[in-house]
Amino acid sequence: MTDMTRDSSQLVIASNNQGKIAEFRDLLAPLGLTPVGQAELGVSEAEEPAVTFIENALLKARHAARETGLPALADDSGLAVDWLGGDPGVRSARFAGENASDADNVQLLLERLHGVAEAQRTAQFHCVLVFLRHAEDPVPVISHGRWEGRILEHPRGEGGFGYDPVFLAPEHHCSAAELGRDEKSRISHRGRALRGLMASLQAPGMHGNPDA
Repeated sequence: MTDMTRDSSQLVIASNNQGKIAEFRDLLAPLGLTPVGQAELGVSEAEEPAVTFIENALLKARHAARETGLPALADDSGLAVDWLGGDPGVRSARFAGENASDADNVQLLLERLHGVAEAQRTAQFHCVLVFLRHAEDPVPVISHGRWEGRILEHPRGEGGFGYDPVFLAPEHHCSAAELGRDEKSRISHRGRALRGLMASLQAPGMHGNPDA
């Protein structure tokens, strides 16, 4: 555990993504929590050997909580394509290899779905968020956001990241990359998971004394 004076309002985010940390900081401020990225506290990245989003998010949250002695929040997210049996799943960011770019991953996905009929190109974005009051918390708060859609035959749009250009957002009949940031946040898997998490964290006792 890191040798530090624990601030009861601090919460370690098991991520090195500055944009994600900033988003959590804004969202959790009303609860009196101050999110801090794990790198700021000297926490290394956790290994993610599991085959499910929930298991990987739990591993990351426990690792960060154990290293810092603070409550922790972690997420794991990705794309599951029905025709591919749920792939790329937890390997979404490295579908085309460990150092694959977004474009590499999208290209491989389209190759795997070449010739597959439109009706069979169904897919879902998933985001699992896990909140732990402490590393041994026996009742983690888990929120799962799911966004149903379909894989397009060709990329569309310049926004977003990852698989957004080939994910059809059925609510708007456009790709996720063609959505504005605010609208995407409202309907996306991460937005849905965050709303579920916030509702749970606002319940009495859920973000109180981690030693209770």
